[in-house]
Amino acid sequence: MAACDRPAGGARRFRRVHGTRHHAPGFDKRSPAAEFPPMLFPRLPAWTFLLACLPVFALTRVPNTTLNLPAAPPPSAFATEAAFGALTFTNPVAVATPPGETNRLFVVEQRGYVAVITNLAAPNRTTFLNISGQVAGGVPNDERGLLGLAFHPGYATNGFFYVYYSRPSFTTTNPNGTINSGLHQMVSRFTVSPGNPNAANPVSEVILLAMFDRLNNHNGGCLHFGPDGYLYISTGDEGGANDPNDNSQTIISNLWAGILRLDVDARPENLLPTPNHSHRFPGWNGVINFRVPADNPFVGATTYNGLPVATNLVRTEFWATGLRNPWRFSFDPLTGLLYCADVGQNAWEEVNILQSGGNYGWAYREGFANGPKAASAPPGFVGNPPILVYGRGSATNQGFSVTGGVVYRGTRFPSLAGKYIFADYVSGHVWAATPNGTNVAPFQWLTTDTSIAGFGYDPRNGDVLLCDQDQDTIKRLVTQTNGGTAPLLLSGTGAFADLATLTPQPGVVPYEVNLPFWSDNADKTRWFSVPDTNLALGFAPEGNWLTPTGTVWLKHFEIVTNTLTSERRRLETRFLVRYTNGIYGLTYRWTTPPTNAVLVPEEGAFEPVIVNDAGLLRTQVWHYPGRGECLSCHTPASGGVLGFNTLQLNRDAEFGGGPTNQLKRLADAGYFTNPPPNFSALRAFAHFTNETASLEWRVRSYLDVNCASCHQPGGISASWDARAQTPTPLASLINGLPASPGTNPAARLILPGDTNLSVIHQRVNTRGSGAMPPIASALVDTNAVQLLARWITGDLTNYQSYAAWQVARFGSTNAPNSGELDDFDNDRARNYLEYLTGTDPLVPGDGWRLDITRTNGAALVNWLQPANRAVIVEHNTNPAVSAAWTPVDAAWNRPFYPADSRVQQFTAPAQPPLAPLFYRARVSEP
Repeated sequence: MAACDRPAGGARRFRRVHGTRHHAPGFDKRSPAAEFPPMLFPRLPAWTFLLACLPVFALTRVPNTTLNLPAAPPPSAFATEAAFGALTFTNPVAVATPPGETNRLFVVEQRGYVAVITNLAAPNRTTFLNISGQVAGGVPNDERGLLGLAFHPGYATNGFFYVYYSRPSFTTTNPNGTINSGLHQMVSRFTVSPGNPNAANPVSEVILLAMFDRLNNHNGGCLHFGPDGYLYISTGDEGGANDPNDNSQTIISNLWAGILRLDVDARPENLLPTPNHSHRFPGWNGVINFRVPADNPFVGATTYNGLPVATNLVRTEFWATGLRNPWRFSFDPLTGLLYCADVGQNAWEEVNILQSGGNYGWAYREGFANGPKAASAPPGFVGNPPILVYGRGSATNQGFSVTGGVVYRGTRFPSLAGKYIFADYVSGHVWAATPNGTNVAPFQWLTTDTSIAGFGYDPRNGDVLLCDQDQDTIKRLVTQTNGGTAPLLLSGTGAFADLATLTPQPGVVPYEVNLPFWSDNADKTRWFSVPDTNLALGFAPEGNWLTPTGTVWLKHFEIVTNTLTSERRRLETRFLVRYTNGIYGLTYRWTTPPTNAVLVPEEGAFEPVIVNDAGLLRTQVWHYPGRGECLSCHTPASGGVLGFNTLQLNRDAEFGGGPTNQLKRLADAGYFTNPPPNFSALRAFAHFTNETASLEWRVRSYLDVNCASCHQPGGISASWDARAQTPTPLASLINGLPASPGTNPAARLILPGDTNLSVIHQRVNTRGSGAMPPIASALVDTNAVQLLARWITGDLTNYQSYAAWQVARFGSTNAPNSGELDDFDNDRARNYLEYLTGTDPLVPGDGWRLDITRTNGAALVNWLQPANRAVIVEHNTNPAVSAAWTPVDAAWNRPFYPADSRVQQFTAPAQPPLAPLFYRARVSEP
């Protein structure tokens, strides 16, 4: 009996599949193939004869009483906290309050809801508007959805408010009769219900704009009424990399890549939009529900970027142009200046103070640098420069996706008066910029809070509010008042009994990992502590463990500074602490000579390190992470802890009495609330140097360790899943579409046979802009680059998805009996098992199976383990009870993905006639 694991929805499921022996190329074909029933043999009392005997000294768990770390993060000048108690909002993107009101706040949920907090003094939420049935996207890492909300200046009397949302299935007709069908970005007016100020009339929609959208991202979507009473709307370049639809530098085509300015009151002095561009849609009554302000900058325009344009084609709705993805903008309530953050592509994030008629450069420019279309900029192009830019990375002046903020005009924090508060969605840094007209503005780090998607004001006092998509709540910027004081010296942390030898205190336990995170050639030593012996870790065979409050992890970094003499230097020792509301980190920088280590400032630090590399001197810049940077990788999706899981710790380690399985030692010592019964059946990451492991499993191990903190469901970038627990066919990895493909639209995350078009390979092989992993590294991991290249240009050149295999074997993906659960040739091996094991689904005699040779009541069981396939043998006394199947607990029976096919065998002991034991094999792919 054999079974195969087929990925389905991210989970594995087992199938019992009868079959005949598979003869792979190179395997002895002389033995006749035969069908067989489930195997049953008399049982012997134990399997211990299969295991080597090693001296075992138990790891004894003791409490730790010496650690001296704050129970909460040490205070910084500013922090964020929940603004309205326990109220939650699903993927909030914006907040707004009707003009003149001070006791209500409206929250835009990207999924298609507007919630209202009806009494800010006693917060309670209710649904104001629900248009989720006509909204596309609205899930994490999807830029579509309900994106913006603005209340009419006369809302108190007319009840009008305006929204920007993504509509998945809509149709518009161009003046020439051509049809646009599919995704549209909509700007619509709704009206409050006459009898209920806390409920909108969902059928009151009046459409102002319906913009056909060929791509899903770069939608803009922010709405605000300006001091002039006109409605300002941000639109992106329609999506894709490098402005593929040529929207960023035109005013005669569509309404993408700029700020629009509309008169929603149709004042008599204003104009109808250019008639050539009016769009009809179902139910349209022929009325255009806005006017173009007569002083819009492109009214009557005859040139753009120094080139002539046809006046009758100009989109006079434009107020500013040349923006890539102006996700959030705002007006300074005092000066009326419009601040707009524009999300960059690969190099720079920027903030602009927009002016009427301004051109902000994309795609001729990105920040102050040349953009992807710089070479095609006409001589007449004159771009308006940003007031600030920042580059890619995790340092406290870096990030990956800017979120536009607001100018603080409250009174509680005088140090922030007049400053522009903004953030980075990915790195989580929150900053305050000091505007200086339209000149370059300096900005200071305030705090860190990841996945901030929007900003607004508390209408009562002008406090800055933040839309936190990680925690689905509205946060408030506050001064830090809680938290303890971190020890200034490593010696004061109570972690080590002897700093010279790094001997830990009792209850601080060393551990080893199978595959370290790349850290610029640094060597690392690790410890952890669960100080209270009444608390324990929640074990999980795959994915994140549960870790109790008070758990502490330590990681010590050293680097070889002279490869000729093996001279080493201590760099830093880091702490990660689990507290009630999450995790926080501390970094201690070692002194010279290394007698102690000093707490690194909260903003982090850099240091040049001189390395003698085989006689060649080079300078390596080492980055000591600031406290906020820890959260860039230690994300909620990752459980806050990296490298402390089953696949990393499932290995032999030395505990003073010889090498023994590390997980078993921890379980025996009482560190798990729910230890597994069988450690041999657990998977383990493969080191990149382990040539006995398949290339695919080594690559998947590397990607999990170095990329999964962000690239997983619920992570900061979830377009593909780097976790090893997700099988490769479901990871959107091979031929997967990258969020930013670079200059070539043919690029894929991994493109079999082509490293140049494999974005992951290119980014691992890059430092600076576009580098992956994006933080904590200044050097390319050449071993990872070579490993990825070997996989892409080697094994993957013969890769077949199941669908491609179906076409090759059956002629199509929907041929009769070609499904995964079908058995086309009736050889008791289902099609997916034949796909996994390389057998022919059209030949009844060619099916993978276990071979049995009986001798004196016992049996020798052998099989061919295909390359890159794990085989686990399970047994059961009653095959009718599916839950009773358990892996044979033996060292040979482990889920390993070999580089080459190999013959495996074990001896099944004899069984009493009345106590049969059944066996089956489970086959899986990485």
